[in-house]
Order: sequence, then C-alpha cells, then structure tokens
Amino acid sequence: MPDVAIRPAVLSDLPAITDIYNHYIVNTTITFDLAPFAPGDRLAWFDDHSPAGRHRLLVAVDELGSETVLGYASTSRWRPKAAYETTVESSVYCRADAVGRGIGTRLYEALFESIKDEDVHRIVAGVSLPNPASVALHERLGFRRVGVFEKVGRKFGHYWDVAWFQRPLR
Repeated sequence: MPDVAIRPAVLSDLPAITDIYNHYIVNTTITFDLAPFAPGDRLAWFDDHSPAGRHRLLVAVDELGSETVLGYASTSRWRPKAAYETTVESSVYCRADAVGRGIGTRLYEALFESIKDEDVHRIVAGVSLPNPASVALHERLGFRRVGVFEKVGRKFGHYWDVAWFQRPLR
C-alpha cells in the first residue's frame, strides 16, 4: 500500500480523527459513546498521547499529496490504578471509505512497533459484538480472546456484548 504513510498524530489531525470517530458513534455499536464530539471535546484525550512513552496515537495518511487522515490507532491508559501502568488498551478506527484496505492492520503493526521498547507488558482491547472484522483483526495480530461481558452496553435501544482480548507486547 504505497499510497499510505503512518506517522504520529499532530494537533491539526484532530478534526479528521474526530470525524472518523463520530461516524462510528452515530452509525455503529463499535463504540458505546452516544453523542458526537467536537474536536475541542477530544483535546484532553489527544493530549494523553505523545510521540514517546506508552500512550501513543498514530495516523494513516494518504500520501498522494493530500495528507488525508484515513485512520488512527492508539494505546491508552487501561485503568487508573498504578499497578495497571504496564497494560495499555489499544484502539483502531478507519474512515468508512478506507475500511478493508489493510490500513487497520498497518496502523496496529506500526503502533505496536512504536512501543516495543516501552515498559508495556500487555495490550488489551475490547470489541463490541458482533464485529467479525475487528475480531479477525485482533486475532490475526496475536490477540487472544479472554472473555465476554454480556449485555454491558446499551445503544440504539439494545444491549450489546463486549469481547475482551489481550496479547503480550513482545
């Protein structure tokens, strides 16, 4: 995929990142957020990530001159207690018109490579069900399903299950 580059996100990417995420809020059960965000609403989340350290935010951009953000992936704090610091939660989202092009795989591979020297022991990911594409992506990248929380998220008038996955960083 020579027309896509992966790089650390910069603040000017935040509107595009927010637009990508808002699509999933409004149209899917992939995220359990219920109301779309303005880019300013996501500034604290953006600031929780940096070009170094455990918590990273990468974007895939179209290299054909436009620098259009096609997707993003992040590692974030999983839980706030200090003993969990070496576990991060990963997420990946692609623009709706970029799904199925391997961009999510490339983002995750680059993300995990970017944190390989950090003090990270485990990566976890939650996947709302059903979502066969996300399950396949996580399993292909070495995640193992460790359990399912049943009917823990209510969206669009229904309750949804969430499968939890984990993998070692190394």
